[in-house]
Amino acid sequence: MKYVTTFVTLLLIYLLLAGFTVNEVILGSIVSAILTIILVKYTDFRINWKFPIKLLKFLFIYIPVFIWKLILANLDVARRVLSPKIPLNPGIVKVKTELKGDLGKLTLANSITLTPGTLSIDVEDQYIFVHTVDVKGKSDVENTANIAGPFEKILGGIFD
Repeated sequence: MKYVTTFVTLLLIYLLLAGFTVNEVILGSIVSAILTIILVKYTDFRINWKFPIKLLKFLFIYIPVFIWKLILANLDVARRVLSPKIPLNPGIVKVKTELKGDLGKLTLANSITLTPGTLSIDVEDQYIFVHTVDVKGKSDVENTANIAGPFEKILGGIFD
């Protein structure tokens, strides 16, 4: 089941990006088969019957929220750059996450890094250390709510 689902997912992604010509289907099948063997052999993941539901949540709930936060962060950084005084309060904050799995933590850390003005530096147990151009919170709880709050709520329903 893991092989089939991984192969089909990779092939569909490839075909959506490359097109549905005969050559692309053949090449996509070969590439997907090789990647499936590598992924299943070297990574530890589970695919269960909830996978399609979680994938839909990721695509239709998480991605729009992420894009909205990305736009807001871009506008904030642009405002700071264009401001005559450049209002900055940089620092490294500790963000606590309730996500248990490595894939969930990785997605959260990457989402934080992809939003301008923040950079995930390290993940240690239940904490992600983040450099930010504006430390807004006075405590770790406030910083967690400011930086990871909207992402983590949705990712908690997607990743184990």
